[in-house]
Amino acid sequence: MTSSAAPAAPSAISSALPVLAEVVRSGFVEGHHRGSLVVLAADGSVERSLGDPTVPVFPRSSNKPMQAAAVLRAGLDLSGERLALAAASHSGEDFHLELVRTMLAEHGLTPGDLQTPPDLPLDPVEAETYLAAGHARERITMNCSGKHAAMLAVCAVNGWDQESYLDPAHPLQQLVHQVVEEAAGEPVTAVGTDGCGAPLMAISLVGLARAFRTFVLAGPGTAERRVGDAMRAHPEYVAGTRRPDTWLMREVPGTLSKMGAEAVQAVALADGRALAFKVDDGATRALGPVLARSLRLLGIDAPVVSRIGHAPLLGGGGEVGEIRAAF
Repeated sequence: MTSSAAPAAPSAISSALPVLAEVVRSGFVEGHHRGSLVVLAADGSVERSLGDPTVPVFPRSSNKPMQAAAVLRAGLDLSGERLALAAASHSGEDFHLELVRTMLAEHGLTPGDLQTPPDLPLDPVEAETYLAAGHARERITMNCSGKHAAMLAVCAVNGWDQESYLDPAHPLQQLVHQVVEEAAGEPVTAVGTDGCGAPLMAISLVGLARAFRTFVLAGPGTAERRVGDAMRAHPEYVAGTRRPDTWLMREVPGTLSKMGAEAVQAVALADGRALAFKVDDGATRALGPVLARSLRLLGIDAPVVSRIGHAPLLGGGGEVGEIRAAF
């Protein structure tokens, strides 16, 4: 007779993960953020890991470079700022929205063709300005509208159905699935729906770090390298003027960086070293401190690292504590 133990409850799994960041207020540790992390050496081997980076996760927007590479493989001719925006979680700044409109118009499309959910600009400063001007949530201001514009454009180029471009069975999404598996070097273990409505492929953090490594080391002219080069050359289109991904790619030459919702982050350096992590509770406030500590583990100690890692806690309008890395 055989028996099997019941699956561990989510809370038990979470409590078994190491603390990546702690919340310190007035000298008192009032909370913790747990998760998993992996650091790859230049040769692609695992140099350091915390938690279990082999467990599949939804990388969320950290999958966007792979989605942009699929658009190129499908025949859309993008480069420069357009290609960076196709891999973006943009802040909704004017230059982002203007280029999305241009990309759509170049293929006879309009913002009304986008199937992103109506949203405010991702950047809080831009959102306040947008609302103060009397605007309402729109599809184009959703941070994934650049990616969706590229997806619609490649459908127009290939004569593919535009109404179903987000269906996992659509030719484009099947190609995305293939690109994700090839870049990660492992099979996709689950397919879900991202916040923008696009299919979302689950891979491990090791696979995610490996994929980013692929995008900086791939041969010139390949779809992966073209995406990586465009993102690094135009980081403000990947994120925005007030975003850590932009700061890091601008100030540490050759670095590829992309965050994802639910506190996912992936980075690759020009020499092939890479990292990926996920904060288990999805707290994006822990991203900066964990990213900064991870970069220091890779030997990066540029001034931008301290800027990214600064995560103050406020009390009465003043700084009374911080969120800090705990590894």
